[in-house]
Order: sequence, then C-alpha cells, then structure tokens
Amino acid sequence: MNTEANSTPKRSTFRHDASAGLVLGLQSVPDGLATGLLAGVNPLAGLYGYMVGTVSGAFSTSSSFMAVQGTGAMAMLVADVAVLRESSSPSRALVTLSVLTGIAMLVAGLLKLGSMLRFVSNAVMVGFINAVGVNIVLGQLANLTGYSADGPNRVVRAVNTFLHPGLLDGRTLAVGLCTVALIVVLERTPLRSLGLVVAVIATSASVHLLGWDQVATLNDLGVTLSGLPRPELPLLSVVPALLVPAVSLAFVGLVQGAGISANFLNADGTYPDPSRDFLGQGVANVASGLLQGMPVGGSVSASALNKEAGAGSRWSLVVASIVMAVVVVGFGSVVGQVAMPALAGLLILIGIRTVKPADMASVWRTGPVQKAVLAVTFLLTMVIPLQYAVLAGVGLSVLLHVVRQSNQVTVRRQVRDGSGQLVEVDPPAELPAHEVVVLQPYGSLFFAAAPIFLAALPDVGPGSNGSVVILRLRGRTDLGTTFMDALRRYAESLGDAGSRLVIVSANERIVEQLTVTGITDVIGDGGIYPGDERVGATVARAEADAASWVDAQR
Repeated sequence: MNTEANSTPKRSTFRHDASAGLVLGLQSVPDGLATGLLAGVNPLAGLYGYMVGTVSGAFSTSSSFMAVQGTGAMAMLVADVAVLRESSSPSRALVTLSVLTGIAMLVAGLLKLGSMLRFVSNAVMVGFINAVGVNIVLGQLANLTGYSADGPNRVVRAVNTFLHPGLLDGRTLAVGLCTVALIVVLERTPLRSLGLVVAVIATSASVHLLGWDQVATLNDLGVTLSGLPRPELPLLSVVPALLVPAVSLAFVGLVQGAGISANFLNADGTYPDPSRDFLGQGVANVASGLLQGMPVGGSVSASALNKEAGAGSRWSLVVASIVMAVVVVGFGSVVGQVAMPALAGLLILIGIRTVKPADMASVWRTGPVQKAVLAVTFLLTMVIPLQYAVLAGVGLSVLLHVVRQSNQVTVRRQVRDGSGQLVEVDPPAELPAHEVVVLQPYGSLFFAAAPIFLAALPDVGPGSNGSVVILRLRGRTDLGTTFMDALRRYAESLGDAGSRLVIVSANERIVEQLTVTGITDVIGDGGIYPGDERVGATVARAEADAASWVDAQR
C-alpha cells in the first residue's frame, strides 16, 4: 500500500485536511441519502456506503484524494436490480450485491486489468453516462411531483406524468423546485458546495413549519437512523442472480475510478496506480456491504470537492467519514425529517449536470460509426436495465475494435525500382507464372482479420505455375490458429498450381507455430527462413533462392 496511507496525520497539512473533511462530510450526508433514494433502496444504505466507503478507500487506494462513495451511475444500476425488491430479505440482498461488486473489483485489481479499460470506446461511455443523467432526472419525477405514474420503464412513466398534470401534488412540487433553485443560488455564495446541505435543510424545515403533512419525508419510508451500522452477512441464495449486476457495477465503478487515477495527482506529485485503486475500491465495497452500505466507487465530484476544499492528504477522507458518523449518531432523529422532494430536487440537478450535450455533439461529429455507437448505447441505456446496457456497451466496444482492426489489414508487394531502391506497390490480382512475389502484410493479423488477409493475397489460377510467394512476417510475435489455417489453404493452393509459399520470420514462436500446425510440411523443406537483426537481409536471401527455383521450373 501507499506509505502515506499508513502514516500518521501531518501537522503541516492536518488543518487543511480537517477543513476539507468537514466540507466533504457535511455535503455527503444529504448526497448519500439522495443516492440511496436514487438506487431504490433504504436511503440509509446510501449514507452508510458513503461513510464506510470513504474511510475504507482512504486507507486502501493508492490515490491521496479519491473519495470512494456512491455515484449516480452505480445507483441507477442498483435501482434496476429486481432481485433487491423481490428478495425475502432486501437488506441482506443489498449486502450481497455490495460484497460481490467488491470481489469483482478485487479480481480486476489482482489481475491488473486496468489496461483493459482502453477497449471501451469513448462513444460508448459518452452515450452511457449521458443516458444515466437523463434516467436520474426521469427516475425522480415521482418524488418531485408526488405522483407515481405507471409504466414499464422510466421513459413511459415520465410521459405518463406529463400527461396528467392534474394529479401532481403542488406542495411537493414546490418543495422540490425550491430546493433546486436554492442550491443553484447558494452555490454562488461563499457556501459553495455546502449550499446543497443548507438548501435541503431549509426546504425540509419549511415543510415542518408550514404543516404540509402530505409532503413525504424519510420518516414516511420507515427510515430510522438509530446509530452506526451493524455488521450483516450476505444472503448466499441470491448470489447467482446478482453476478451480472455485480460485474456491471464493478465495471462502471472502475471506469469512473480510473478517471480519478489519471487526473488527480497524489500529494507527493506522483500518479496513482490504477490497479491498486481497483483493489482499494474492492476493499471499500466489501466493507460497505458488510456494514449495510450500497455499492460504491471512485466519485469524481466528491474527489474534486475534497481537493478544491484544500485537502493535503488522504486524512481529509478520514475526517469526512468521522463527520458523517457524528451526524448519524448525534442527529439521527433530524435526518428522518428530510423531505423526499428536497432530495429529489438535488438528484434532478445532479442528473441535469451529468448530461453533457457538448460531449455528445463531439462524438456525433466524429463519424458514422461513432454516431451509431453513441445512439445505440444511449437508447439501450434508456429502455433496458442498466446492468445489461453496460455489458452491451462493453460488448459493442470490443466488437467495434475487432471490426476496425480486421478492416485495417492490407498487403503490399515489395519490389526494387530501376535504381535498386525498395518500393511498395499493390500486389497483383492474380499470381503470374514464373515470378517471385514478396508480400508484406500490415495491420493486426488475428482471427477476424484472416479472411481479409486471404482475400488480399494474389489469386492462384491455372496460369500461376512456377512462382514463389515470399511472405514477410517481420515484427509479428504471435499468429492464431485461424490465421495459420488461412496460410495452410493458400500454401496448398500454390502447391496445386506448381508454385511455392516461403515464409520469413525472425520470431521463434511463429516458427514453432508453423511447425506444430503442419504448415512447414505443406510448404516443404527450405520454406521457412528464420530472420535476424539485419533488416531485409533474410528476405534478400530468400528472394535469391526463390529466383533460382523459378528459373529451374522454366
């Protein structure tokens, strides 16, 4: 672990850490409750996740300033997990989901899978995150308006809500809209991020003072904050049903955490280790789950707030968790009076700010493929459960990467011009008779590219006798069985026409693969030329030998 994580607080930075921790801790109380509400679970699970995740992440990640808390995207994923609502013990099912998410993150960290995130395209992530923002807004309309519409998904329920304005509760709507307005105004005052805390307290207090009993509060959900969370064990019977949601949650949390690792330098000026941060987030999730908290991950907004508030080390995160614990223990009865539409207003504002039209426009202008990926990911996220939308987005990214790489395979012929200079030209459409053809492939030669590579080679016809095709594989380190099969078929077609295939490769593994797959037997003795460090020397030797063989066939 990072040595800073095990050190004692430094006097030179602790004053700043205490100040930043106070700001982050106070801001995290309503934010945590709102995130739990957004996830469709007991709002206290959101607060407990914030409290436990923040302190656990402080001591287990390599990042000095990463706040491991619930995020809007992860909360929306949790909201779409039907097992949590259908289980005989919803609280233990949530414990199980958090622990499984942590285990998935720990595995990713131990296997150092941070580099795998690069296979997820920007178009997929932009489409997903923006759709999550829209879903956050639509998902809180019931709490904002006091009218619970019917429908199979959030879009249909939102349309239903707008079509029945007479069924909305005016006082509930007023509390929610006033909360949004207050947050926007107070954020521009010296309160800054604490403005949302003041706004939620002010509007919730107004509900009590005005006697608006029809406006729902956390107490109406049966939320009783009686103290710190007690340990609870997972429910093993729901593990199979929660594996896919847990993997999806781990992926989203790790992607967001990787953004923090890449953009927030440690206090000593070094970059955090993404794989170590994966491990830390995994530890935080396991701890959060066992203490009744919801799944958590690296929060960009909370990490930025922590840094902007003056944090000098990871001890600001410890202070933030202590502040949350003090609120839980000392002001539990007050928390139950928080108005639901106030939290809904806070969430709707978060959702609106999550939507980035400029990012979507940038991807949209990039090209037709990115445009299609953005649209498909956005639409899937809007209409199907988010855990499946995430996996579909990942699958789409990988598929597009494979298609793009396979379509970039080209084959060029190497010849010498009148001055003896080596030049590259298009290979002949059909292999001529009694000629030496040196071919250099470019691009990723993996299984999906094999048919494209084979199609780019000169056709072997009745008039292709007595020729030699020299395939130069310099720089290749591995060829799959599909590609080997393509080479075998081409070598056999050349042999049937009375011609030969010669392969030049400096890589011992490729030479071994050619031998064990039987291609060496097909092309015959002297068909493999092991290369060396001299660029072009082996090809020149193979070309000279091939020319002699061609002359002998005339």
